[in-house]
Amino acid sequence: METLIELYGERATENIIGPEIFMPKRVVYLCLPEVAQDKAKQNILRNFFAHRGLSFEIEFIESSFYRTDKILTQLRKIKDKYPDCALDVTGGTDAALIAAGMFCSEANVPTFTYSRKKNCFYDINQASFAENIPCKLNYIVEDFFLMTGGILREGRVDNNILTDYEDSYEAFFDVFLHHRKSWPAAVSYFQRASRGNDPYAPLKTTTSYYKNENHSDTPAVNLDLLQELEKIGYITNLHIEEGKSIQFSFADHQRRVWLRDVGSVLELYMYHICKKSAIFNDVISSAIVDWDSSMGNKSIRNEIDVVATRGVVPLFISCKACDIKTVALNELAIIKDRFGGKGAKAVIVTTEHCNSMARHRAAQLGIAVIDIEEFETGDIEERIKIIMKATPESS
Repeated sequence: METLIELYGERATENIIGPEIFMPKRVVYLCLPEVAQDKAKQNILRNFFAHRGLSFEIEFIESSFYRTDKILTQLRKIKDKYPDCALDVTGGTDAALIAAGMFCSEANVPTFTYSRKKNCFYDINQASFAENIPCKLNYIVEDFFLMTGGILREGRVDNNILTDYEDSYEAFFDVFLHHRKSWPAAVSYFQRASRGNDPYAPLKTTTSYYKNENHSDTPAVNLDLLQELEKIGYITNLHIEEGKSIQFSFADHQRRVWLRDVGSVLELYMYHICKKSAIFNDVISSAIVDWDSSMGNKSIRNEIDVVATRGVVPLFISCKACDIKTVALNELAIIKDRFGGKGAKAVIVTTEHCNSMARHRAAQLGIAVIDIEEFETGDIEERIKIIMKATPESS
């Protein structure tokens, strides 16, 4: 096989897995007019393959994906031009698949498909080279954005330093769970006690013992919380002078950033769980994807709290320190479909109780839900493995 014919579809992975596995000399994409006439969309694939170090000849042939006769005519022309060809029917519309079946029957062209469930290829006709061939590709987070025309930008977190704090995330989250109800007030206190996120600001701080003059009997912050944070190394040199002042130092500038942000503790914990599970080949916290390259002049950006990849399947995690809203579910569903396609996984995580209406909507969108009850009683790492179908029972 020198030429591989692909039925171009909306799901990016279905357009690229076959060429990556079988490495033909050229790939011919049978596609709709809007793709055949759009160089920008074509360059998304070319740039992705170049990024992966691959150098196929790539052609885009215009056809209707709704007229079987027109699709069949184009397939015959491609066969006449490139006799040594094979056909991948993983993608495409129903009409395209019908035409592919007719073409396969009359021309006896090697034809195969890819099964997402089994993660391997199957011989449909005269394609023994594809039978039971596993897909061993391991994409990183950046790959899933590039294959759809997006660009991964640097987010709020420098992922290069996250491993330096790996041993502290579980203890940090345990402190949060112990003081969940007072956590927003504590974050507000840390914001008042520090000078923004200036990396050159002093780490040492002194505040009034009391919350305000009108409530002189109320401490400015939960004192037990401060003592627990000192114990796990997030603050140091804690000195409480009852009725007068509270003194301490943030352990470092990064921990100060996390203590000033309500959602950081949950995001860090889910990042840690994904890393600890050892089933992912890439995990990124605070992934910002820029849609500019695929959306013309419209500037669209999304921040995804945690993204992890397992083989050719991405996992998108949205973390919420509040009730789950429909708008958050819809946004996550769009990201999942846009950058992962049908095989992608998505989870929305909340430190509140998720109501039945939100769970129902999440189920409709194919989004798993993890709420506070599961954090308090369940095994989150095992749950992530089940979602990714990485447990022995579901493999």
